[in-house]
Amino acid sequence: MTHERSTYRLALVGFGSVGRGLAEILSLHHRRLLDRYSVDARIVAVCTRHWCVYDPGGIDATVLIQAAASGAIGKWDCARAWSADEMIASVDADVLVEVSPTDMTTGEPATGYIRAAIARGMHVITSNKGPIALHFAELRRLAQERGVLLGFEATVMAGTPALRLGWSDLAGCEIQEVRGIVNGTTNFILSAMERGMDYASALAEAQRLGYAEADPTGDVEGYDAAGKAAILANVLMDAHLTPMDVEREGITGITPDMVAAATAAGERWKLIARVWRDAQIVHAVVRPMRLRIDHPLAGVAGVTNALTISTDLLGDVTIIGPGAGGVATGFAIISDLLALHRMGKK
Repeated sequence: MTHERSTYRLALVGFGSVGRGLAEILSLHHRRLLDRYSVDARIVAVCTRHWCVYDPGGIDATVLIQAAASGAIGKWDCARAWSADEMIASVDADVLVEVSPTDMTTGEPATGYIRAAIARGMHVITSNKGPIALHFAELRRLAQERGVLLGFEATVMAGTPALRLGWSDLAGCEIQEVRGIVNGTTNFILSAMERGMDYASALAEAQRLGYAEADPTGDVEGYDAAGKAAILANVLMDAHLTPMDVEREGITGITPDMVAAATAAGERWKLIARVWRDAQIVHAVVRPMRLRIDHPLAGVAGVTNALTISTDLLGDVTIIGPGAGGVATGFAIISDLLALHRMGKK
C-alpha cells in the first residue's frame, strides 16, 4: 500500500440512501482514512434531480447531510443550475460516484453518465446495477483505454466484498460455480414464513420495516436477483449475459404448506441466484430452492446475504454479510476508492 497522501475529489450523481451513507462515513471517518491510509476524500459536487451544488474546495459532509435533509441546500451560495450531464462536463473532480436510481431495462441515464466521466478521464465508482448488468464489457473496455478505474463492488451484496473476493482474492483459481442469496427482502420474507407467517403477512412486515418497497415486484419476482446474477456471471466468469438472459422465478408461489414440508424434511426455502459454466457456456438462473439445513446458505436468515464460490483449487468459499443499507453500500464506495489509492492512480 502506498502511504503517500492523495486527495480525491468526489462528484456524486444521486444523494439517496447510498450517497448519504457515503457522506456519513466521510463525516465520521475522514480523519481515520487520512491517518491510516493517507486518503483525503472530499465531496466537491452533488447533483440530484432536484438540486446541484459544487464547491471545488470541498463540501463539509456533515453540513451536506443536514442541508439535504432540511431542504435548504438549493439556497446555498454554491448551488448550480446544472443537470447531471452538465455537472460531469464542468466539474473539477477526480472520481464520479454514480449512485442514482437503477434502471435494469436500459441502464440509463447512469450508463451515459459513466461514459461521459470516463471520456473526461475521471475514475468512476458506482453502486448502480443497471450499467454493470447491461454494459459491463463496454464500460470496462472504455475505462481500460483511458487508464481509469471502474469500481462496482457496491452492485452485489453492498459493502460485503463478494465481487472482489471472486475477481481479486481468488485470482489463480478457476471459478466453476457461484450461488447465493443476493436479495435481502426475499430472504427476510422466507425467514418470516418459516416462523409461521403466510406470504402476505411476511411481505407486509418487510414493507413496514422498510425492507420491501411499496411495489415489491423487483424483489419478490426475482428481477433484482437476476440483475445481480448477470453481474456475477460477467465479472467473475467473463460471460456476456444480461438480466433478460437469466432464467427467473420469484417467491410469490411459495406457500406455508411448502415451507412446512421443507422443514419436515430438514430443509429450508431460499431464493438462490446460481451461475455456472457448462461446456464453456455460462448459465444463470434465479429460483426458489430447498437447501438442507446443514448447507452454508441455509442458515443465512433475515436480510443478510451470502455467496458461495466454487473453485477448482480451494473448493467452496462462502462469504456472508449485509447486502443492503446506505452505510453498508457507502462502505463499498470507500473500498473501491481505497483500491484506487493502492493502485497508485490519481
